[in-house]
Amino acid sequence: MSKAVETKKVVVQTIADKFNAAASVVVVDYRGLNVAQLTELRKQLREAGIEFKVYKNSMARRATEMHGLEAINEHFTGPNAIAFSNEDVVAPARIINNFAKANEALEIKAGIIEGLVSSADDMKALAELPSRDGLLSMLLSVLQAPVRNFAATTKAVADQKEEQGA
Repeated sequence: MSKAVETKKVVVQTIADKFNAAASVVVVDYRGLNVAQLTELRKQLREAGIEFKVYKNSMARRATEMHGLEAINEHFTGPNAIAFSNEDVVAPARIINNFAKANEALEIKAGIIEGLVSSADDMKALAELPSRDGLLSMLLSVLQAPVRNFAATTKAVADQKEEQGA
């Protein structure tokens, strides 16, 4: 085999490993963004621990086929960039969606959330969810509500008994 084919196989395997390890993946069309805008997006993603790469579509297609994610292959047309997040499922979608609001040239095409191919609308809906800390805060508030209501009721009853006794 030629050296070029061997090199391509290594690149495809690297991409496949990234798809396999990622908690979430977002595929975007970055046409229309200038260098400064793309650099700013890369910076925001890097700060969140997200890898943002441009790969040849044919190599990305082969990599997805290795893991049974062929459903996303229809989105590998034109210039694409792929954001891989190994830890936070929501972060890449949120950062890219917020950046796309300010820069209309950036378009979310599709994504993969924990091994399931998702549409652009699903990725945008995921981006609108509160952060993990925000969700935990909401859960804690819901769990505290019955205890708080019970305490308030108990105090009201105690105050009422005290008034009657006085």
